Amino acid sequence: MNKSVLNYLRAGCSCLYLVTHEEGRAEADLFDTIKQAGYRFHVWSVTEGISHVLPTGATEVIGDTEDPLAALATFPKLDEKSVLLARDFHPYLKDNPLLVRRVRDCIAIGKRSQRVLIIMGCTLNLPPEIEKEVVVVDFTLPDRGTLLTVLEGIAESGSLKLAPESIDPLLDAASGMTTMEAENAFALSVAESGDITPEIVQREKSATVKKNGLLEIVESKTGLDDIGGLKHLKRDLHEKRNLFTKAAKEYGLPTPRGLLVLGQPGTGKSLTASATATVFGLPLIRLEAGRLFGSLVGESEANWRSAFATVKACAPCILWIDEVDGLFAGGTSGGGDSGTTQRVLKAILQDMQFNGEGVFFMFTANDIDRLPDPLIDRLDVWSVDLPTAAERADIWRIHIAKRGRNPKAFKLDDLARLTDGFSGRQIEQVWLKALTIAFNDGKREPGMEDCREAIGRVTPTSKTMATQIEARRNRLASRANPASEPEAPLTVATTTTATARKLGNK
Repeated sequence: MNKSVLNYLRAGCSCLYLVTHEEGRAEADLFDTIKQAGYRFHVWSVTEGISHVLPTGATEVIGDTEDPLAALATFPKLDEKSVLLARDFHPYLKDNPLLVRRVRDCIAIGKRSQRVLIIMGCTLNLPPEIEKEVVVVDFTLPDRGTLLTVLEGIAESGSLKLAPESIDPLLDAASGMTTMEAENAFALSVAESGDITPEIVQREKSATVKKNGLLEIVESKTGLDDIGGLKHLKRDLHEKRNLFTKAAKEYGLPTPRGLLVLGQPGTGKSLTASATATVFGLPLIRLEAGRLFGSLVGESEANWRSAFATVKACAPCILWIDEVDGLFAGGTSGGGDSGTTQRVLKAILQDMQFNGEGVFFMFTANDIDRLPDPLIDRLDVWSVDLPTAAERADIWRIHIAKRGRNPKAFKLDDLARLTDGFSGRQIEQVWLKALTIAFNDGKREPGMEDCREAIGRVTPTSKTMATQIEARRNRLASRANPASEPEAPLTVATTTTATARKLGNK
């Protein structure tokens, strides 16, 4: 941030908006930058008013400036080459036309006199009247060097000696947190276990990331062997598994293209995302696309910037954007939502193209028609369909074993035949119904008859969604790679031979 703020000051920008949750670290960086640029540094808060921060760090209070309007009225009276940092100023800009007008006046005055107003807040809240006149600066999350300083400070205060081999796992666990969050997580680990452990730090990071309502760190133990079928997609993931290593980078290989997995509901799209994290050995961060949108101007783009900043700080990692077709449900022209959808799409595409190193993008969706072509063009597209007979037998085997039963005790080929047209999710539910039947009948072990009864109680997806499934297949036929090996049809020659044998035996 130091270099960008310094350049904006030299370029004569008179109003910056700094988005950060780390007020203390941001102010310390700004103090050094402004001092280097030869500007005087002032800070404002609603509780203390304006204070002049001297080069020594001491402060001189300017009285009667607690009110936001009074602070803006004082701005033109500051010495030339002065910066006024306004803490938590953004809430006052909402529905206050007088204050917005004063900000515009200050921007114009600053242009003529080398005075700069810096608004600092945890969220971006810019009225449309000034959004074109303000430069937005994102304060990035701490890098590994900063986190190491925090880690060493906690270790020293707890009289702990850090083993060299433990440092990288701890920094990996803390990546994506603010300095305060990392400090709290390290300290909590000491209080809980007497040591600083990656497991506790990772647990605290998961809770921290989830607080903003946008991201979720998914703990996954699912592997490719836990998914029935999808042979071609599994092979592709297996081939990419080592492309995030240092050796791959030294060899000259970039971060691999992301995936777009499309198709029928209940066919393993989400399961594939979980398995990808296990195969790659990377953290999986889930973003539900619909949560990005906010009601205020610029809020949706700010949500993406905030979410992606956390993801980038956690890299290398997998960013799984679930139900991405819902993001563009309102259309991609931008006409129906004042262009918000287009702006969010543009932000996502720019980060994918220019800032995506170390981030594996994985999108899952049901339909391709809602997705814009520029997004599709940046991804390897795969389609998943209802499982074939061989895949259904494999899915039965996986779920039977998952519940502690022996798959060899069941006729898997018969179960596969009986569940023709069922999705993988439905097969799991049928097996749970069979277990329930057996449990309610004296807690006995389930058998084939229980499975048959359970199958009879469920209408397959191929019937309940027949029209949608066929339409989706037609749309994806020439636009996506099939994730599964196609089911071999019964040939005419084979049918004729079998019929002739039956007739000859009569």
